[in-house]
Amino acid sequence: MNKYQKQSLAAISEELKELNPISLAQMDSVSLMDRVDVKYVIPIGELPQIIHQINRDFKILEVAEKRVCTYKTLYFDSPELKLYNDHHSGRAGRYKVRLRNYVDSGTSFLEIKEKNNKGRTLKTRISDKGNFNELLSIEQSTFVEKQTPLNPKELRGNLWVNYDRFTLVSLEDNIRVTFDLNLSFSHENRNKQYENIVIVEVKQSKVSDNKLESILRNNGVRSGSISKYCLGRIVTANGIKYNRFKSKFSKINKLQNGVSSKTNS
Repeated sequence: MNKYQKQSLAAISEELKELNPISLAQMDSVSLMDRVDVKYVIPIGELPQIIHQINRDFKILEVAEKRVCTYKTLYFDSPELKLYNDHHSGRAGRYKVRLRNYVDSGTSFLEIKEKNNKGRTLKTRISDKGNFNELLSIEQSTFVEKQTPLNPKELRGNLWVNYDRFTLVSLEDNIRVTFDLNLSFSHENRNKQYENIVIVEVKQSKVSDNKLESILRNNGVRSGSISKYCLGRIVTANGIKYNRFKSKFSKINKLQNGVSSKTNS
């Protein structure tokens, strides 16, 4: 952990203490399994002032007395990276398939996310024992076949994405906002960390103006990022095509290297 990250995390922790907690059970009404997503990426050093401006408009998810929780995820794709290439081409009806361990709650799920032709994100999942393997089990394969047109026999789990996350919730506006920090990506012997950026994702039932995005805009932050899955593929695969993501990838690397979002929006 570098000095910049250490100081930023300490300031973030202090700001999060000021927010009122919400439990997983209380957050069920804002599960948003059918939603629209908007992504942002910001330097970790700019996050404390943004949280401070949120004040008490949002509650923070608290799990096992923790407000910043650890997530471990194994993503699946075909040897030809069909799922990645569908995202790169912007294809409607594209999918992500992943096994995710919610470390602090002690739960794991096989999750499928679809981006449909209306730009909405549809998420389905089944509980999992947490024994993550490269190949899907019979039960998992059946679920994939039921929820997608994919052939589960062609899928392999070979991209690990780990990070810490805190989640802010507005029950009044039916909005959830996730903040992902300490991102790390691993594929075979290739590893990449992004410790100086935060990926912010606003999740709501329909596009509407809300205080958090107004705060981001007022701080010079503009929407636009790459999914963690696609970012992980780019930084851990040899010769992968990423022309469509090049400007966003460049922005992320500039923020990682200390360029303010205000000069890079």
